[in-house]
Amino acid sequence: MALALSVPAALFIATEAWKRLALVGVILLLIMIELLNTAIEKLSDRVSTARELEIGTIKDMSSAAVGVALLAAGFTWLLAIAEWAGLI
Repeated sequence: MALALSVPAALFIATEAWKRLALVGVILLLIMIELLNTAIEKLSDRVSTARELEIGTIKDMSSAAVGVALLAAGFTWLLAIAEWAGLI
């Protein structure tokens, strides 16, 4: 859904092709990292159903990677919107 919304929004907000690519690219990066996070969590649950500290740490680190990707995407889109609105 995020990708379906970001493509037309990027075409509307950005005037240059590389900016459109950056806006859509950060969404694709976010989706990729979320898919990897889901895969790590599913694999961890499959390897051991017991509560293990190491597996919990691994899950926390993959979730943190999603958080960093969300920040990167958010800042990229905020910058593009601010430029489009003439704020910068």
